[in-house]
Amino acid sequence: MWARVFLRPKLFNRVHLTRSLRSFITMQLKTKELKSLFTEGLVSLAEIFEKQQFELRIAGGAVRDLLSGKRPEDVDFATTATPEEMKTMFQKAGIRMINNKGEKHGTITARLHNENFEVTTLRVDVQTDGRHAEVEFTTDWQKDAERRDLTINSMFLGLDGTLYDYFQGYEDLKNRKVRFVGSASLRIQEDYLRILRYFRFYGRVAAEPGQHEPETLKAIRDNANGLAGISGERIWVELKKMVVGHHAGHLLELIYELGLPQYIGLPVDGNVGEMKQIWQRACDGSPKPMTILSSLFRTKEDVERLDLRLKVSREEKTLGIFLVKYRRDLVKGRDDHDSLKPYTDFIIDSRELDTKSKVLELLKYQGEKKIFNELSRWSIPRFPVSGHDLRKQGITSGKEIGTILQELRDTWKKSRYQMDKEELLATLNTS
Repeated sequence: MWARVFLRPKLFNRVHLTRSLRSFITMQLKTKELKSLFTEGLVSLAEIFEKQQFELRIAGGAVRDLLSGKRPEDVDFATTATPEEMKTMFQKAGIRMINNKGEKHGTITARLHNENFEVTTLRVDVQTDGRHAEVEFTTDWQKDAERRDLTINSMFLGLDGTLYDYFQGYEDLKNRKVRFVGSASLRIQEDYLRILRYFRFYGRVAAEPGQHEPETLKAIRDNANGLAGISGERIWVELKKMVVGHHAGHLLELIYELGLPQYIGLPVDGNVGEMKQIWQRACDGSPKPMTILSSLFRTKEDVERLDLRLKVSREEKTLGIFLVKYRRDLVKGRDDHDSLKPYTDFIIDSRELDTKSKVLELLKYQGEKKIFNELSRWSIPRFPVSGHDLRKQGITSGKEIGTILQELRDTWKKSRYQMDKEELLATLNTS
């Protein structure tokens, strides 16, 4: 049945709108992106659920992507079957189930034709503490939609292409509007991380900065302290995505206006003016999250406090410290002929494998696009002289070898890394 539905000739318009008795809009989606999801594994999965008369629909972000004309990278499914009913179905069909960690939350992962499919039972929140929720299973699709954060994330798509949209999520998506489902305050109080999810999705969906509903901003301000109880790791996941999305300069400024920094590890006295300038310079160069955030930091200690709260990676922390330390001191040469050399000399002197990547981020920070392009093409040359070469010249003192190597390295740098071993060693006989 399922293969027939999606492989028949395209004899229809892109969408067909109707209005249901339950006041939600349904839309018949027939696109190549949706059809492309119907692998052998999904067809088999759909047949299993149809045979047992359980509904199976695509849920969440995948629906949003499909409605935007994108093929989703990850597809989550929702169903009226309970976890136990799914396990029974899959066992009878000889289907392997993996990763049972999600079972207590209603998620069963089935493996069919070398693909994994995550299927979650419809749920309602019974009790929430702002971080976690106790749930009960339901067969009511609208109740499950009610517990989701944003209208654009609360839609379901039937495998026949029918859209189930209880909160005008499709309308919001078309209008590039980001709204909470129902009361913004209630949704936030169910999980305070939704504050940052709102900002992240605003950056993904909204056409312009500053198009926020006043009641949404009030709800965020009133509930900002709830972020203090959210783990740093969860906050960092959302913050990283937000600061490299659209409107990040505006959204970071808004985070300060709404009083969030003290709860999420950012300095309370962050340099917002500098951040806005750096964002404008770097936004089209795919900056790393820490490159943008470091513009808010005034000292190395600000980076360390962020790490203490969010537990960033070692690479992210060292990049932040590097940018704060060198953003004013490591700058281009005075004329075009020497503009790149201070950066290449720094990389040569550091002798660390990741220094070039850090300097490239520094150039994004500084807005030096021309030098960035030149350095991207530059391959780090190898210093041609070693201590072994000096010992062959009769120099045996370790201290003297170190001093001479540094002198030769300076000479080599002045030659723009052009002098070879013989030329460098020859300078020893003339000094």
